[in-house]
Amino acid sequence: MAAEIVAGHGDTRIERVITSGTFSLDGGTWDVDNNVWIIGDDKECVIVDAAHDAAPILDAVGGRTVKAVLCTHAHDDHITAVGEVFDATKAPSYLHPSDRMLWDRVYSVGPDHELADGDRIEVGEVTIEVIHTPGHSPGAVCLRIPTLGVVLTGDTLFDGGPGATGRSFSSYDTITDSIRTKLFALPAETIVLTGHGDSTTIGEEAARQDEWERPEGA
Repeated sequence: MAAEIVAGHGDTRIERVITSGTFSLDGGTWDVDNNVWIIGDDKECVIVDAAHDAAPILDAVGGRTVKAVLCTHAHDDHITAVGEVFDATKAPSYLHPSDRMLWDRVYSVGPDHELADGDRIEVGEVTIEVIHTPGHSPGAVCLRIPTLGVVLTGDTLFDGGPGATGRSFSSYDTITDSIRTKLFALPAETIVLTGHGDSTTIGEEAARQDEWERPEGA
């Protein structure tokens, strides 16, 4: 699938590439489609969650310099193309250190850099702000771009509520606290670009929080 432009400011834009593969954890494997986000201008970009298949991601990048591969978390479906992207671009990978145990299930070499709450990453004409939002995994982060009015939430917040919990290293109480205290503090009109499926807004999800139900076993 060709890259889809979902937001922009000046020459800087966000593009979505959808890749398909599997997610495996706790002895189960599921087929999944992932949103891969590319943020940048005509000269440089960053990739958010290099999932499954490097080829369509690199096609969307084209001849641009890839400054970084930013990982919202380290579940295998979100990082399996990081190695291939590095081989092709030499772009360093960034991950919150609390997800290292998940990363190590896929790679024998660690990520190049650590992400921390409050970090800022410049690309094109915008600044990406890192928000640590544990719960789906201990090192899950969201990436806010105030200039574009968006936040990339990985698997922390979806159209319909919190990301999955009930598996290893996840916590329903922690993810809902992260969403309510950190994400719902953002402007209501902020567009939420998710790790899977459709986009939503902070306001829409805040209005639906009374409908959330704790998953069985979470």
